Amino acid sequence: MQGFAAFRLLWAGQALALLGREASWFALTLFAYQKTGLATTLSLLAFFHFLPLLLFSPLAGALVDRWPRKRALFLSDLGGGVAAGFLLLLFLLGELQVFHLYLVSAFTGALSSLHWPALSASISAMLDKKDYARASGLLSLAESLAGIGGPILGAALLKPMGLGGVLLLELLGAVAAVTTLLLVAIPSPKPAPGPQLSLLQETLFGFRYILARPPLLGLQLMFFAVNFLYSLAATALPAMVLSKTAFSEEALALVRSAAGVGGVAGGLFLSLWGGPRKRVHGVFWGMALSSLSLALLGAVEGAWAWAFLSFWESFFIPLLNGSNQAIWQAKVPLEVQGKVFAARRMIAWMANPLGMLLSGVLADRVFGPRWGQGEGIALMLLLFGGMGVLVGLLGYLIPVVREAEERLEDAKA
Repeated sequence: MQGFAAFRLLWAGQALALLGREASWFALTLFAYQKTGLATTLSLLAFFHFLPLLLFSPLAGALVDRWPRKRALFLSDLGGGVAAGFLLLLFLLGELQVFHLYLVSAFTGALSSLHWPALSASISAMLDKKDYARASGLLSLAESLAGIGGPILGAALLKPMGLGGVLLLELLGAVAAVTTLLLVAIPSPKPAPGPQLSLLQETLFGFRYILARPPLLGLQLMFFAVNFLYSLAATALPAMVLSKTAFSEEALALVRSAAGVGGVAGGLFLSLWGGPRKRVHGVFWGMALSSLSLALLGAVEGAWAWAFLSFWESFFIPLLNGSNQAIWQAKVPLEVQGKVFAARRMIAWMANPLGMLLSGVLADRVFGPRWGQGEGIALMLLLFGGMGVLVGLLGYLIPVVREAEERLEDAKA
């Protein structure tokens, strides 16, 4: 099976695996919190997942370009199944402890560093250029559907089946991903011409490649800036909702669900439309409109108003990411996409942990004491969301970014 039909089958398997992982993450979060009663436990779960993902990304990208793309995807999907099976076994034996979750979280974080560049590069090899944005929209749709359905499914299974049933669901999702992967053909590009590089040189290659191409570097610096601003604002959003609603869990659930629905709607819209002909318009306007919705969250009151704006904030993210992905897939040669995409992600995501750390400090020690926690965080949303709008529109004032598609040659006809 080849072409877009093969991609749809591959997408179905990946979507089922993602749904299982989200359901499992929800259930394991409850398990960990019930064990310790500490919010720090949940922070450490996220930390142990994110750190290896970030650190291993350049190496993983080099491996993706050395290996057949199908092998890299197979190992990451299989590893996810092994992790789920390991936790399921420990649970059935009555031996599952929180530190096991830390270990598995770090293991799956390292696998994620391999999975994303392998999947992105595989799509480039499987599809024509005209289908890149549509495929990115479908991937965003899968992520959003899992974000909505995973917690709901995890909660629904916990009562009748317990944690073991949710872990079994994740294991079955991994089996679906591996099975569908084996049924599709994923072309592997020929090695890049010239002398072969060492693994260390290949690991650094992606950064050198981006630095040597100002349009790509400019795009990535825009994402670095907007990710930093987004983390500063969005990390504190749940605290604002809880503070202004007397700790209403229903209000927070409504806002988060609306964001998930917005992501689904945005992914569907992009998959049907395919995105603007000039992709940078999708990047600039997606960035500006998503940031504007985030900023306006600080200007309104009430759960339904926050939910409405959360919907639109998430709706524009697939347009932003899908348009950007289409540019990189079209302009970066297939044989080096693994290395380049891994470096690209690391550059963009380096801002996230710093923004998350500073968000809490600013909310608790700067804005909160002066204006009250709820109003102080609302001001943070207005300030940092508004700055995100400026970052998005700033792209039109920078020729090297605005003309990225004209200045860079297509790598694939």
